[in-house]
Amino acid sequence: MLAENLKQVEENIEKACIKAGRKREEVTLVAVSKTKPVSMLSEIYHCGIRNFGENKVQELCEKKEELPSDIRWHMIGHLQRNKVKYVIRDAFLIHSVDSYRLAEEINIQAKKINRIVPVLIEVNIAGEMSKFGVSADETLQLAEEIAKLDNIKIEGLMTIAPYVEDPEENRPYFQKIRKLSVDIAKENIDNVSMSVLSMGMTGDYMTAIEEGATIVRVGTGIFGARNYTIS
Repeated sequence: MLAENLKQVEENIEKACIKAGRKREEVTLVAVSKTKPVSMLSEIYHCGIRNFGENKVQELCEKKEELPSDIRWHMIGHLQRNKVKYVIRDAFLIHSVDSYRLAEEINIQAKKINRIVPVLIEVNIAGEMSKFGVSADETLQLAEEIAKLDNIKIEGLMTIAPYVEDPEENRPYFQKIRKLSVDIAKENIDNVSMSVLSMGMTGDYMTAIEEGATIVRVGTGIFGARNYTIS
């Protein structure tokens, strides 16, 4: 079943890329594996997936120990400063940097292991009270501040669009963050690249790709409904 689900997602990504006049290799699929057992991740790994996304530091660290070393682990959930030290070595990309204080802690921990950590700034593009992320208006200033930290590299932006039945409702938000990304890139800030745009999930990733996503984060579309009884 998982292989069939993945095949359908891959076909959808291909369709969206063709519609947008983009190459398939421009879009990275991150399999969002939060709450899912290692056995399911292993099955998807053997289908060729190498990018996995986790929301919780503990889950990421535990799964990393049990799975092949060539997996690229994406920290996509809200990251507390006191948990940074546990994930700093293992995260291929941290998607959820939403404050200077968090970036500062990442920098402190990264220096200890002599690593430059790639991060994305999380933008609350729809201004939802229930979601983390910096406002669109504050993103440029935050990027300028974080860029001064020696052991962090800003690779782009991430957003979590509202939950909607019709993905077309999120198109304006995807367009808005894409424009924000382009505008920041034009500033030519040292240590800031806007090459990554992480947006789009199971319900709207095709629309996100049409609007410029370079990373889509798909969980339910691959693994099925999540089990929230896992702590």
